[in-house]
Amino acid sequence: MSSIEEALRFVARRIARLRGRSPGSIGGGALIVLAVLAAAGWYFRPWLHGIVYAVYTTPILPLALLVAGGVVYALRRRTTLVGPQAVLAVFLLVLVVGSGITGLLAGERLGKSTLDAATTADSLDETNSQMPRVVPKSVAARYASNTLNFPQYRISGSDVTVNNGTPYWSYALAPDGAYNHFTKRQHGTVLIDMTQQNAEVRTVTDDLERGIGPAFYNNYRFELLKRGQYLVDYGDPFMVVNEGEQYIAVPYTTPTFHWVPLPYTTPEWGGVALIDSDGNVEDLSPAEARSHSALEEQRLYPSALARKKVATTKYRRGIVNTFTSHEDEIEVAPVPGANNDQPFLVFTEDGPEYIVAVEPYGEAQGLKEVWTVDSRTGDYEMYTPDRSLFGARKATDYVRQAARTTDWNRFSPSEPIPVVVDGQLYWQVRVVPSDSSGIAYIAFVNARSSDVREVSTTREVVAFLEGDTGTVDSGGAADSRDPSLIVQRVAPNGTVVGTLEVYGNESVRVVQGNATATNATATG
Repeated sequence: MSSIEEALRFVARRIARLRGRSPGSIGGGALIVLAVLAAAGWYFRPWLHGIVYAVYTTPILPLALLVAGGVVYALRRRTTLVGPQAVLAVFLLVLVVGSGITGLLAGERLGKSTLDAATTADSLDETNSQMPRVVPKSVAARYASNTLNFPQYRISGSDVTVNNGTPYWSYALAPDGAYNHFTKRQHGTVLIDMTQQNAEVRTVTDDLERGIGPAFYNNYRFELLKRGQYLVDYGDPFMVVNEGEQYIAVPYTTPTFHWVPLPYTTPEWGGVALIDSDGNVEDLSPAEARSHSALEEQRLYPSALARKKVATTKYRRGIVNTFTSHEDEIEVAPVPGANNDQPFLVFTEDGPEYIVAVEPYGEAQGLKEVWTVDSRTGDYEMYTPDRSLFGARKATDYVRQAARTTDWNRFSPSEPIPVVVDGQLYWQVRVVPSDSSGIAYIAFVNARSSDVREVSTTREVVAFLEGDTGTVDSGGAADSRDPSLIVQRVAPNGTVVGTLEVYGNESVRVVQGNATATNATATG
């Protein structure tokens, strides 16, 4: 018996009981319409989830309605000119103002609770050299599309998964086109090896009963909201391949209610929903997810929650401070990278961690703090550098400055990932073409000295992470980057007003007025 038939019979029995009749003798068009609507609403409740969850997690809503009703009642005792429009206007006003205030209260509580629960780290964990992040997200998507040989399917979604100790970018093989959307299921999983610079693509094919991309009756989310928990916030799904079986893992958050001084909610990690290839749904608590055989290598904590919690620590000195002096206020550092932003999942010697680099509020681009979040337990650590370090945005500037022969109209620095080698923080920056067709090279930027080390192969990346940092150290610039010629602009009083450094076989062209240009080449 289908769910909709069950719902119809349930509603029919309830109506019949109320009217004292048997289910087969129910009459009246209104009751039939009511039964159909109730059954349809129950069956299609996944489509209503967004509205229901928004109302559920906005406890200021009934308060706004109560206040609006009280205000209008008081006004109507004095005048009869107050109509339904007045009720709606007062309700919306109270709701908008109240939602703004409760949003600030929720941010302050979440930020301060994050600070209270976090531990202080004296150093950052060393990066696992055997699990490097080499391929950025945009390039992985291009690799997956270029090697796709299924005409009825496309890649959908993008997230990090681990299989047999190797991290991959994972994609679902979703139906492509309107006809296939309604007639086909997810056909499998595409895995792009994150640790190899070249396109290393693995495809696992087998239809999933409930997958990513098809119509609602074959869709994982529709099934999840029917069989799993309803009043939770499901995050982005990611594919898991374990012993040849395919799973869809969906971390989720649950609301925690607070009632004073006004009612509001804050999110907390609730668990992980796991859907197997037969469409069966398992609702796993965080502890159950960590012990599940299919998830033993995977990140489990919601990445969006990690970013949100770190971002709300800007309220550490109160709400008023964020509108006035901004003392000790932080912001999550914006980073370049097509459709990818912090937090980045980095594989350390202690396991997979989300890393969120934060800067001081405003125009400053120094590194104020580095937050690490254990992606399996949700434990937070805050590392505060004991000396001045520069952040991710400045690292990309140094890469541009160092690569003088790179055409930055056709290439761009992408996804500056923080890595730690021998206790020293570096920014690992991938330089990719504008069409994301590959990786031109990878630059490691010393966060203390600004020295840049460029590497072009996966072997060199691994060697660097193992400690072979070459001539790059905190004591000075690499010898190979010494300029061959320095040209100075000197004012009449002898003051140097400008300097031009010339490297390798670069040329210097000197033009005086309309005179013929003279070329000079630097050698060395």
